[in-house]
Formats: sequence, structure tokens, C-alpha cells
Amino acid sequence: MLSLENISLDRLSVHFVGNKSREEDYHLSKKEQKRFSEEEEQILWRFFLSPFKNTSEFHRFTHESDIAQNEMRNLASEIFKDPSTLHKTSGKIAKLLYEHSTHEKINEGELFVAYLSGCILGEQEVNAIGLFKSETKDQFIQTFHEEADYSLRFESGALTSKLDKACLIVHAGSEDEYTVCVTNSASKSPENLYWKDSFLNLVSCADDYHNTRNFMNVCKNFVTDRLEEDFEVTKSDKIAYLNKSVEYFKQNEKFSEAEFTKEVFEDKNMIRSFREYKETYKEENNLEIEEDFEISAPAVKKQAKVFKSVLKLDKNFHIYIHGPQDYIEKGTENDGRKFYKIYYSQES
Repeated sequence: MLSLENISLDRLSVHFVGNKSREEDYHLSKKEQKRFSEEEEQILWRFFLSPFKNTSEFHRFTHESDIAQNEMRNLASEIFKDPSTLHKTSGKIAKLLYEHSTHEKINEGELFVAYLSGCILGEQEVNAIGLFKSETKDQFIQTFHEEADYSLRFESGALTSKLDKACLIVHAGSEDEYTVCVTNSASKSPENLYWKDSFLNLVSCADDYHNTRNFMNVCKNFVTDRLEEDFEVTKSDKIAYLNKSVEYFKQNEKFSEAEFTKEVFEDKNMIRSFREYKETYKEENNLEIEEDFEISAPAVKKQAKVFKSVLKLDKNFHIYIHGPQDYIEKGTENDGRKFYKIYYSQES
């Protein structure tokens, strides 16, 4: 886990980055930002760090040919070696971001580059570099009391409750070892993948969080997309398999693929089909998933939200299923009407 409770803002520079494809250009500030009052610093902390509360998901820098060619990693190294170069190097970072801002829907905005100390990664105190891009603006009205009159000033500014893109590059230990936390408020939009995939060029760390998340995704996709192709199953059967999958992750601290498949799928042919699907999924998504690992509770909590347990029947009924498969029977009346028979022990 990464703790930011005692973090200190040592240096900060701000630049403007436009959209290169719209020829908006970029503008570099001439000097580093001044020191801030305690109240101002608290506002900045809420703005910069709120996306990273309870961070459990970590990434690392990568490059298709040689990690030494990852430009953002090299610029981060310059700052970590000599924090006094932050302002000069932050200009290079702004230029790099500009070069990757080529999709027509990428918005212009301010890029904040900060040097932070006092982070705790595990049990180790470490330094970090923060990159924060603010694209969302709003209108504000300021009032001024002068003698017996009030005057109004209309201004536009960043919403301190909404940071569009952010990352923390943590100096994790050895000279060139970095752990990266990243967030993106519009990460599902194709035009915003540039922040993580091209500008930062990151891949997920092969840790317990990602092993848990990736394996749960494999299970969900296998049950929802593939299972009925190979086996005769109903929608309620599929929901039951999803529920059993989630319950395994919730009830165990350690994961064993052999134990999991036997407990959830039971049937040897279904287990074989699942393992074949998993290998294909790993290859298509360029993933490494261990067969045995410690289960990450934060990953389970996050992924369980996408496991749907609702059986929708026409527009009349939605049935939430959390019990065993043998509590539900499916059938068809002589007149062709379909039905589900539901068993229970007691009302609650």
C-alpha cells in the first residue's frame, strides 16, 4: 500500500499543454511556483492526491524494445538524481506530453509537475514525482466589499474537486526502480489511452492485486462470453458460476487455480474449457497470471462490482440470485410459457 498522509510538497511547476493536432501549441512557465501557505497547500493536496486514496494498483515503465528508451522514465530519473532540476525537466515533460496529444478529442489544460517527499511505500519512506493534468474548467464569481459597495469579478478556473489525469512516480528503492500509480477520469475513452499507454508507457505490475484482478476478469468473461458456447447452461446457471467465483475470492486468503476450478466448475470438461480460455485470454491481452498467489482484498472489492447477479425476465421481473444452483428450476408450461421455480428455507 502507498500512504500519503505525511507527504510534503517540495517543488511545483505549472505549464500549459494544448492539442498538437489542433495546432494549439504549449506554453512553458518561466519559473518554479512560490511557496504556499498551509491553507493553500491543503487545497493543492485535495486537488492532487484525492484520486490516490487507498491506492493498491501499481504499474511500471516499459518499452517495446528497450526500457532505457522510455522517455518519461528517463526524465523522472533526471529529477530524482537532482530535485533542483525539476522546473527545467518539467518543461521537457510538458513537451513530451504535447507530442502525444494528437487525438482530436484530447483537451488542452494545465500540467502540474511536483516533487514530493514523505511518501510511505510498504514500510519504506520514499520520494515521488507527481504529474497532474487539469482540463475541466468552471466559471466563478468573486465578490469584493469596498466601503459601502460590493463589486463582482467573473473568472474561470480549475475545479479542485476534479482532476482529469494524474500519476505518481515513486522512487521505490534502487537507483532506477520506479513504481507508478496512475488515474484517468476518462480512462475508458479511446482518445484518453494516450496518458497511460503512450505518454507514460506503463504496464501493470505482476503483483497480487493484478493477479487477483486479472483472474477474476478471466472468470467473468469465460462465464458470460464462452460458457454457453461449449455447454448447455441457463442464465441462472451462469449467475450461479459467477457467484461461486466471487465467493471463493471473498472467503480465501490464498488462491490456488487447481482448487478454484474444482470448487467452482466441478465438471472436468468445463475445467478444461476454462483453462484453454484462460491461456487464449492471457495471450490476447499480453498478461501474466500466476496459478497460485495471495488474494488482494481491494482487488476483490473492486472487481466484484462487475459480477452481475441479476436475472432479467422480459420487462416484468428482475431476480437477484445469490443462492445455490439447486434452489432454482427452469421449465416450460404446456401452453409455451416459460417459468423459473425458486426454493427457499425462510423469508427474511
